Amino acid sequence: IHLATENEQYLSELPEQAGYFKETRIVEFIFLLSEKWHLDQSTRYQAVELLERFMIKQVEQMCDGRGNAKGPDRGQRSSWSSVRDQIANTFVLRLVSCVQLASKLSLHYSRVTSDTALKFLQSLKYSYTKQELLESELAVLNTLHFHINVSTPLAYVELLLEVLGYNGCWLPTKPLHQLCVQLLDFCYLTRETIYDTLLKVAIENSTPSKLQIAKFLTVKEDFMLLAVGVISAGVFILSPRHWEQVVEHLNSITGITPQSILEFSYAVVRCIAGSSTP
Repeated sequence: IHLATENEQYLSELPEQAGYFKETRIVEFIFLLSEKWHLDQSTRYQAVELLERFMIKQVEQMCDGRGNAKGPDRGQRSSWSSVRDQIANTFVLRLVSCVQLASKLSLHYSRVTSDTALKFLQSLKYSYTKQELLESELAVLNTLHFHINVSTPLAYVELLLEVLGYNGCWLPTKPLHQLCVQLLDFCYLTRETIYDTLLKVAIENSTPSKLQIAKFLTVKEDFMLLAVGVISAGVFILSPRHWEQVVEHLNSITGITPQSILEFSYAVVRCIAGSSTP
C-alpha cells in the first residue's frame, strides 16, 4: 500500500520533462560505473532516478533564473545555449555524485568514497578537487531538498514477488528474481523501444499523435506497471504454464488489468526477440 501510494503521488506530480535524462547512453554509463565499483543491484536504479530528478530540477531553476530560456527570440535562444553549456560542462561530475549518494543510501559495504570518485574523474581527464566533489554532492542534495531516498522499480519487483509467494502463488523464486533483475536492466536500456511498442499496441495505431504521446508519459513513469510487466515477462520466459495464474495474482494485488499486464509483457518479449511478428 505504501509503495502504491508513493507511486500514485509521483505520477500526480510528474513534470513534463520526465524521462529526458534516462536515455540509453546515460543509463548504460551509470550501470557500467556501478559494476566497476561493485555496487549492489538497487544502487544503479537509485542513481538513474536520482540523476533524472536532479537534472530536471536544475534545468528548471536555471531557466527560471534566466527568465524562461525556452522562448523563440535570439536573446532567449542564447540564454538557453548558455544553460545547455553549463549542464554539459558539469554533467559527468553530477552523474558521479548521484552514484555516490545512491551508494551511501544502499547500506552496502562497497560505498563510493571521494578518493574513488576523484580517481575515476581524473582517469577521464577531469581536474576536479575533493572540495568540488563535495560541493557537487551538496548541490544535488540542496536541489532535491535532501529528498533522495525514493523507492526504485526493483523495490516494487521484490515486494510483489514476496507477496506472490505469501499468497501461495507457485514461483521459481531464485531464478525468477535473477531474471527479473536482468529484465529490469533491459527495460532501462531499451526504454524508448519498449514503450514505443507498448503505446502502439495500446492505441492500435502505428502513428500516435502528439497528444497520445504526451498522455502516455504517466505510463512510462509508472513503477508499479513496470514491476508487474517485468515479473509477468519473467514468468512467461521461465514457466509459461504458470503465466496466466501469476497474471491473475498480479491483477488482484495491484489492480492493474490483465490486458495491461499482457501488453507490457508482449512489448518486453518482442523487444528481446527482436521480432515484429505478434
